[in-house]
Amino acid sequence: MVSIGLLFDQIITGLSIGAQLFLVAVGLSLIFGVLEVLNFTHGVLYMIGAYTGVTIVESAYGGFWVGVVAAAVVVGLLGIVIEAGLIRRIYHREELDQLLLTFALVLILTDLTRTVFGSGAYVIDPPALFSGTIQLAESLSITSYRAFIVAVSVAVLGGLYFVLRTTNVGRLVRATSSDRDMALLLGIDVPKLYTGVFFVGSALAGIGGALAAPLGAVTPSMGNQVIINAFVVVVIGGLGSFSGAFVGAYAIGLLIALGSMVVSGAGQLFPFLAMIAVLVFKPEGLFNPEEGVPEMTTVLETEDLRREFGALWPSTTSPSRSTTRRSPASSGRTVPGRRRSTTCCRGR
Repeated sequence: MVSIGLLFDQIITGLSIGAQLFLVAVGLSLIFGVLEVLNFTHGVLYMIGAYTGVTIVESAYGGFWVGVVAAAVVVGLLGIVIEAGLIRRIYHREELDQLLLTFALVLILTDLTRTVFGSGAYVIDPPALFSGTIQLAESLSITSYRAFIVAVSVAVLGGLYFVLRTTNVGRLVRATSSDRDMALLLGIDVPKLYTGVFFVGSALAGIGGALAAPLGAVTPSMGNQVIINAFVVVVIGGLGSFSGAFVGAYAIGLLIALGSMVVSGAGQLFPFLAMIAVLVFKPEGLFNPEEGVPEMTTVLETEDLRREFGALWPSTTSPSRSTTRRSPASSGRTVPGRRRSTTCCRGR
């Protein structure tokens, strides 16, 4: 008979695992939703973020919070190098080329990390502010740090929705994701926007790694299992769906934690069973924007884009210039990625 206390502890553990997975999966979904790139290096970026946080904590240059900020900056800048230097050159190629490139980067960056830090494990303590516990009942409690990780994941989800739905930057991202050619004609610097999105997605992975460092050992292989679980999350939730990534991450975290109680040592089995069930019965994912949960992209006709974004670039959308403006192909400008129809787009 499983005690209530043990069951509660496993649920809390599952929620904290889900929060960590979400911080990785949401960056993966963001990058795919805008760039349509399945970035295998995301797990390695998560690992590098953890090592960056550990390095700062163990040095004399700052504490835990400085390490989290440093992880976001370092990993975000590394993401810029990867996107601008490598991935941008293969946007027009097939998905297999993108997967091979990002997988090669996984091997290279993992070996470089092992060379610099060795194969040993690093362990750090959570910050003093969250070193205690929160008593919920007489025999039920949760560590402050695990509760903080859950709160961070909720804040990240809310922040992304706020930016994408209420700010000009969010409108630019959604317009570019919906119709890249039209966005370029309206004056949006698509390559620069792609680089910025990749920076944000990579920075989220770095933050996730730094925040996960106090919860387990930091090793060069820690990103391998994380990226596998992150792909399971986005498959279950729906590629490009933030709400799907949130629900999927917490579902996977609970399945891992509670599954080990059902079958000892087989907690990782249940997420894959759930993924198989989703692929068989709902291959588009649980949260498909086409079914009423629009997030990254919406069906925007050409005139809708003109009405929404024309005020931002009056010089490029005036009647005198719109009739003479050449298409991206005829003007010699390159639009990263494949051309999308202006009348239909895939929901996220």
